[in-house]
Amino acid sequence: MSSHNLSYIKLDDLDLFGYSVAGEETVIGMPQLDVCFDIGKAPDQFIPIQHVLLTHGHMDHAAGIAYYLSRRNFLKMTPGVVLTPPNLIEPLNQIIHAWGRLDGSRIPAKLVPIRAGEEYTIKPNHIVRAFPTRHTRDSVGFTFIEQRRKLRPEYREMTGPQLVELKKQGKTIDAPLEIPIVTYLGDTSYVDFSQLDYVANSRILIAECTFFQDEHIERADAGRHIHIEEFVPLLERMRNEQIIITHLTQRTTVGMARAMLKKRMPAELFKKVKILMDRKYRQIPLPASAPAACPPA
Repeated sequence: MSSHNLSYIKLDDLDLFGYSVAGEETVIGMPQLDVCFDIGKAPDQFIPIQHVLLTHGHMDHAAGIAYYLSRRNFLKMTPGVVLTPPNLIEPLNQIIHAWGRLDGSRIPAKLVPIRAGEEYTIKPNHIVRAFPTRHTRDSVGFTFIEQRRKLRPEYREMTGPQLVELKKQGKTIDAPLEIPIVTYLGDTSYVDFSQLDYVANSRILIAECTFFQDEHIERADAGRHIHIEEFVPLLERMRNEQIIITHLTQRTTVGMARAMLKKRMPAELFKKVKILMDRKYRQIPLPASAPAACPPA
């Protein structure tokens, strides 16, 4: 059974499911990519996704790790893969082992340390790359990237047989090409992410904008979160096709946030923006393309 009433957004050929309220829970999954950004309280709908990309260890983003791993084991799935900043490996192991003792069984897990700048292969030709954020020690964001090969310009007019002959001669006729599909910032204070090409050119940007009211600027600084004053100029320097806003404070309604974004953004930029927790995305029941719900124990 589904354990959460999640938001659902269709992004061309990709589905995005999630729930994100600051201080309560954040979990976002993209089943076609087989990745879940943070795990929140581990909604049952996300158990089938094999890779959890954990940005930091705060409870609203990570509390469900043991349940996620244990549930996969109960359902005879392969162990979940959790990519996490290295400083979280030992605490997570302690949590998993403690729950295993309480539960009376070992909980299989694959915890993979990943630092800013490092990559991990999700499947052939698809990687995730970690980049630094500014929230907790060693916190990271993630970009999911498709890797291809592209024929070098000087060879594009040649015929197939000519290219085959060049390859026989040991010539390299193509070059690597990266296509950034989705970037997830996680929790972070302002960083000029437009300086990272794969973030700035990511087709989809999932970004926190926690605070919106003028009197909340100090709260944003204290909690290391983004305020709308910094957020809009950042987006204006980016080249993302679609932008999903997450992690609104409970002090600001979705309607208020939408109105303030519309007022401050150029019209063309505002058209790209969706707020994850907008009521129009709260689907009941979930579409057929959602992650499969797990059967009850």
